Amino acid sequence: MENMYFLMIVALVLLAAADLVVGVSNDAVNFLNSAIGSKAISFRSMMVVASLGIALGAIFSSGLMEVARKGIFVPGEFYFSEIMIIFMAVMITDILLLDFFNTLGMPTSTTVSIVFELLGAAVAISLIKIGADDEGSFSDLLNYINTGKATEIILGILLSVVVAFSVGALVQYVSRALLSFNFEKKAKWVGAVFGGVALASITYFIFIKGLKGTDYYAQIKPMIEGKTLMIVFISFLVWTFLSYIVVTVFKKNIYQLIIAIGTFALALAFAGNDLVNFIGVPIAAWQSYEAWVASGVPATEFTMDVLGSKVATPTLLLLAAGLIMVLTLWFSSKAKRVVKTSIDLSRQDETQERFEPNFLSRSVVRFAMLISKYTTTLLPNSLKEKIDRRFEKPVIELNQGKTHELPAFDMVRAAVNLMVASVLISLATSMKLPLSTTYVTFMVAMGTSLADRAWGSESAVYRVAGVMNVIGGWFFTAFSAFVAAGIIAYLIHLGGATMIAVLLLLAILLLVRNYIKHTKRAKNVRAEDSLNKAESNSVQGVIEESADNISKALKRVSKINHNTITGLIEQDLVALKKAKNQVVKLESEIEGLQNDIFYFIKDLDDSYLGASKFYIDVIGSIQDVAQSSNLIAKVSHKHVNNNHKALKKKQAEELLDINEKLGHLFGQIREVFDSRSFDKIVPGIIEEKQALLDSVTDSIQRQVERTRTEELSPKNATLYFSILLETKDLIKANMNILNLYYDEHKRSTNIDDPEA
Repeated sequence: MENMYFLMIVALVLLAAADLVVGVSNDAVNFLNSAIGSKAISFRSMMVVASLGIALGAIFSSGLMEVARKGIFVPGEFYFSEIMIIFMAVMITDILLLDFFNTLGMPTSTTVSIVFELLGAAVAISLIKIGADDEGSFSDLLNYINTGKATEIILGILLSVVVAFSVGALVQYVSRALLSFNFEKKAKWVGAVFGGVALASITYFIFIKGLKGTDYYAQIKPMIEGKTLMIVFISFLVWTFLSYIVVTVFKKNIYQLIIAIGTFALALAFAGNDLVNFIGVPIAAWQSYEAWVASGVPATEFTMDVLGSKVATPTLLLLAAGLIMVLTLWFSSKAKRVVKTSIDLSRQDETQERFEPNFLSRSVVRFAMLISKYTTTLLPNSLKEKIDRRFEKPVIELNQGKTHELPAFDMVRAAVNLMVASVLISLATSMKLPLSTTYVTFMVAMGTSLADRAWGSESAVYRVAGVMNVIGGWFFTAFSAFVAAGIIAYLIHLGGATMIAVLLLLAILLLVRNYIKHTKRAKNVRAEDSLNKAESNSVQGVIEESADNISKALKRVSKINHNTITGLIEQDLVALKKAKNQVVKLESEIEGLQNDIFYFIKDLDDSYLGASKFYIDVIGSIQDVAQSSNLIAKVSHKHVNNNHKALKKKQAEELLDINEKLGHLFGQIREVFDSRSFDKIVPGIIEEKQALLDSVTDSIQRQVERTRTEELSPKNATLYFSILLETKDLIKANMNILNLYYDEHKRSTNIDDPEA
């Protein structure tokens, strides 16, 4: 029996190491968002600063492991065998849940996940104990669970979301109104005062949130306890003076210093306080195991009162955990994906929106616009104009192709994000209110985005939908963590060591599966056949760049059509669904090219405006090709999915023949675009195109005759006609592309060589 529990300890240690990886991948958004979004400091410098913060925070975290020991349940009410089931269920659930959110690229709270996992597993085991007792009742659950703590956390979630968003929006609005977007041109003392306020807030945060609860805090507690106002005021004066020296003597940007120190502070607090979420449970399990072995009492009789006392965590374990966290920060691609979600939702400029608007987001935006409309009528026009001028973004002249290298937002907003998050977390900590650092930092960033007018009419419904998705994910975290941990604890209670082995194997398989899916998604983003936006400003340059897109698009359409027709004939629903998804992805990329047309035209020199019309026509023709392919895939999938009659032999033979000829035509067109040999368009490809159109027309006529004489299935006939008609449109769209390139190539050749 002892060997079984030792193996459980080993499994928990391995799960803790993996949990550190997935946890840091999710929580990196808490402290990297502002530095990455503003590009205030180089990526390498930012990572070094964050790594130092994490390393120090990990060392300082030994006093913060109590939540896993006694914060959620009453340890004395459980036996060692039951505690081990709870801890195993918690770790298996936690790693799967966090990895799920990382794969989606959605930030969630590691604090809430671990708390509700502990609560769910403890409730499950408590109900089992109550059910086994003939005199037990449901009300006895209060003896096992710290319900007051759970209630505090739920209220903390709701309160932190609202307060962080509101305060962030208010402080950003006032800061922008005072500093404007031309903050670098303000008097030097303005930056110094702002630096004093921000740095004083962040410094206080480092002491209160970064160090409080650790063994090191006890040494400085007498110096700062009860002296908050005096410390903050003195800190403000010192930092204001130092900021003025930095700005005037050293000629440095004070906002960069604020962002660097703020990043360090949040990274320190993250590691110092959230490390418990990843290794607190395994450490508590190990300490429980040591106490049980020393007692000599059977596991089913040894009560866990030992968890009620405070036990220091070995420094070596903390150093190892800190090293894993730092390495994850540097190498995790999932961390970058989670951070990107937060940055895109707060970006000042337009971007490729990830979230689709819904009824709720549209309603919220309409309501907000209505409130704004009637509120502004109360202000004098002169005041409104003055405020609007403060929010006017400066026009930045950039070289061709550099537009999208601008920061997501400026350094004022980044500094406000860090300052407000630090103050709110510090206040909550000093008042002993539970909250999630993820919730606070994310909602502050969203509030400052709203106040900074980053959510304009072009993006508001998408951004609001995104925020709602993230918030919904937070509540899903709590619910799913509670339910999943409870179910797993119950299964382990039933199956013992065998069930633990099965669950661990399942966890490994799911983690590997998610990793493979994430890798595939990353490869798709960088795929050789993905479409690229044009950056040239001449017709000839656009011809060269867009020719690659045409070749890639036709290669993908040819493959999609082949899979569609083959899947339809063989009644292969999986292949048809895959083809439908592929064409949807292609259309999404084409839509991305369309969204970039605005920036493409804005970047053009006046002498090259002809390139814009050509580029618009090219994108439109590619879209026509994709739409025809999409309709063929959709009607084919719908037909098979509804279990309608399969194609007849003659129909299948005709479609295969047409598809083979169409594939050959696509190949010839791709060869033209790959080699840029546009002279081959006429007459060779044009003649083959006409022959293929005639073949499709003949098939339509034959189907008409079959319908009149022998066809008994209206669904079959409708499907066949739809495919043939869309195939004709597909061929014509390809010809439009060829004619565009042939005409422009001929025109540009004549311009270069007037005697030709």
